Formats: sequence, C-alpha cells, structure tokens
Amino acid sequence: MAEKDYYKIMGVPRNATEAEIKKAYRELAKKYHPDLHPGDKEAEAKFKEINEAYEVLSDKDKRARYDQFGQAGVDPNFGGGAGGSPFTGGFDIDDIFNSVFGGFGFDGFGVGRRAASNAPRRGTDSEASVTISFEEAAKGCVRQVTYNQVQVCEECHGTGAKNGATRTCPQCNGTGQVRISQRTPFGLVQTTRTCDRCGGSGKVIDDPCPACGGSGRVNRHKTIEINVPAGIDSNQILNVSGKGNAGVNGGPNGDLHVLVHVEPHPIFERRGNDVWCELPITFTQAALGAEVVVPTIDGKVEYQIHPGTQPGDVFKLRGKGIPKLGSRGRGDQYVRMTIEVPRNLSQKQKDLLREFEKSGEDKNYQKRRSFFEKLKSTFGE
Repeated sequence: MAEKDYYKIMGVPRNATEAEIKKAYRELAKKYHPDLHPGDKEAEAKFKEINEAYEVLSDKDKRARYDQFGQAGVDPNFGGGAGGSPFTGGFDIDDIFNSVFGGFGFDGFGVGRRAASNAPRRGTDSEASVTISFEEAAKGCVRQVTYNQVQVCEECHGTGAKNGATRTCPQCNGTGQVRISQRTPFGLVQTTRTCDRCGGSGKVIDDPCPACGGSGRVNRHKTIEINVPAGIDSNQILNVSGKGNAGVNGGPNGDLHVLVHVEPHPIFERRGNDVWCELPITFTQAALGAEVVVPTIDGKVEYQIHPGTQPGDVFKLRGKGIPKLGSRGRGDQYVRMTIEVPRNLSQKQKDLLREFEKSGEDKNYQKRRSFFEKLKSTFGE
C-alpha cells in the first residue's frame, strides 16, 4: 500500500501550525461533506481521508510519530512484530530505549513512551448538518439536530461482557501488555507487546454482551438541541464540545461538528456583515422626495429620501446589518433605489407628462415645481 502524505491531503506545509491545520480541515470538511454530495462515493472517500489525516496531524503525539516514521508510526500495530516496525530486524526502538533507560522516552530522537493499550482514549468526532433561515442566522436560534453517535452500551456499561462480568487477563495480569525478550544487534532486549489474549484491554470476556457483541459500544441516532449564535453564515461549522462519539476505556467523548446551511432571503442579500436590498419608489417620490418605509431584519423603519433621487442611488442604515459573530457590533444595511415607471397611463396623465416635458425648457423653478405637484396629485405617492 502506498504511503499517504497527510500534509498533502490537508494542503498544508509540514511546519504548519495547529491553527493552520484546523482551518484547512474546516474548509475541506465543508467542501467534501457527504451531506453536500449525496451518493458521491468519491467525495465520501475524500472526506474519510481528510478525517484520517486530521486525526493524526491534530494530535501532537501522533504527529510527532508520523513526522519521524511516516504512516507506520501511527499504525495501531506499530512495532508489533516483524515488519511492524519502521526498522529492520523486527524490534521496537521505543521499547529498546525504554528498557535501556529505565522506562524513560528518548525524546531527543522524537520517540516517546508508548501509551498503554488499555489507557483511556478520546472518542472520534461526529458530523451533522442543520438548515436555518436568513433571520435565524442573523439573530441566532435554538435548533434540534439528529445524527449518528457511537455510545457506551447501556447493557454492559461499556465492558463488552454480559451483565458487566469480566475477569483480569491471566496472561498480562491486567496490564494489557506483555514483555518479550529478544536478541537484537544491541544485545538481549526486553520489548513490550500488546497482549494477544485480551487485545490490550487487560480484561477477558467469557460471555460477550448480546447488545453490543462484546465491543462495549453501540451506534445510535441521537437528537440534541444546539445554540446557533447570531451572525453565523452559510457553510460555517459549529463545534459542540463533548457530543461526539464515546471514548474508549473511559476516555472523553469527541466533539460534534455541525455544518450550517442558511436559506436565501427573497429581499435581503448578505455581504459579510452587511445587508443589501432594493427599494422601489415612484417617479414622483424620486423627483419630489418622500418619507418611505424600509424593511430591515429588525422590522420596518421610516426614511426620508431626498428630492431628485436617481435610479441606483444607495443610502445606508447604520447598525441595521448582521451581528458580528463572536464579538460586539453589527454591520450596516444598504438600500439601492429603483424607480418604478408607470404603465397604462390615462390620457390626462399622458397630457400632464407632455406638459411637464415642455416645461423643462423653462428655467423658472417655481413653474416646474407646480408641475411636480400636479403630477404628484395625479399619480399619487
């Protein structure tokens, strides 16, 4: 099998910071999330590959082993027999240094002490998605999400045994590991291996739990309420701490990543934290000025437009935009003017417009003003 380059998969350099790796993961997760590509096996495979890479690069210890030894360094069977070690001869260099130096890791070469097989491990993260309205994104809301979660089996309480009855493994005495003496180029060295009898758990199950088949974990549909913060945008990911898959050996749960979809609005358009909309007004309102009612995400507000407003003119309502996510303040609302041209004019209205057209040659302001007033009384606001 070809060696995977996790840095290439994530699209980050080998010296990338934790923040850069996390940012890359969020962008890729949004791009290839299965909910956005239903039935697309290629996108699903890519999403799994991204999660595999992120699981290694986001963990400081795993990343150090991967940088030192490649994929073999993060393989669960790393050092577990001939061919399992990145070195020839079948010996585990970590165990050799642990033995020679009394159990201390040899961190100067990037090799740390092996964690016990039955040590608590954090659960993996879960994914879900939610669709909200434009107003809910602007103001925040509480929504329910349903997703698949790996949970601790309630029947056996995670032990994997019927009625929770287990016994200490007689081969490793509950440690989950056994020591084997090997003759190596360094001499006779004791190496530590995962116990074959208990698989590293330190416990032996004589009667497996029928509910979980002895795994101690089950897949269930779970529904929870989440708080969607005001100002969130479409395709952003909410992280719900501790709501992911159950940990192993009493380890903490992973997190839940919720991909947010925001429905488009028939009137408003979002640009960053600003809101844009168009406001249709009549010819006479544009010419003479008028007090108009403008829709905003907070409700209707009154605004006085100036005489002589032109099509495409834009005015700003300060502080009427989207709240800034995670901070104080709001964006603004911008309103673009559109002029409605009257249709199906009566003969009287046509005559008035022709009279107005002729009055344009007269420079007398008051005379032209009187024509505007006539137009206003005829056409209305």
